Amino acid sequence: MTQKQPAPRIRRSPEQVRAAVHQAVVDLLSEPDGEDLNIPAIAQRAGVNHTSVYRRWGTLDTLLADTVTTRLERDSPLNDTGSLRGDLTAWAEASVASLRTPEGRALVRAVVLSIPSSAQPPAERARQFQRRMRSIEQIRERATARGEDPPPLEQILDQLVAPFYIRTIFGIGLPDTGYPQLLVDRLLGSAGEPPSATASA
Repeated sequence: MTQKQPAPRIRRSPEQVRAAVHQAVVDLLSEPDGEDLNIPAIAQRAGVNHTSVYRRWGTLDTLLADTVTTRLERDSPLNDTGSLRGDLTAWAEASVASLRTPEGRALVRAVVLSIPSSAQPPAERARQFQRRMRSIEQIRERATARGEDPPPLEQILDQLVAPFYIRTIFGIGLPDTGYPQLLVDRLLGSAGEPPSATASA
């Protein structure tokens, strides 16, 4: 079998390098031996020097977290629908769509698999995902500015965000329709409307 050749090393901007490295992570995780992911292999696939990857990200954990967060930010834009319920539902639907892809599932599972061998303290790992939490805070701030009363961040994480990732990590699968709306209904209350009838746990 012919070995896949790494991308040629050409002069690129920092953002181009970042995008190439992120894509290399996704590509390698999609291969059968993706669990053996390491920085030298990522650098070779991206066509960059491995010292550049270490200098920018430091550890594989940090690189994985940056790749996951960047991909979710790209796939889950902060749409302003005019209401807290609409904003959370749109954000959740986009997040679920991203996690339904093979690449999205592989990235999340890779982060989880890296935790037992990680030398990073939990607080440091949590800081890597602060960008993701910031997007939820922006939704809360918009709701407050409209005169709405959004739930605390921790409540949104526990009742809306965590179920997506628990299902993804354990390979349970996400319901085909209605799941984001069902979780938002449970989080905010149905406001006199029944939960989405099409959703199933």
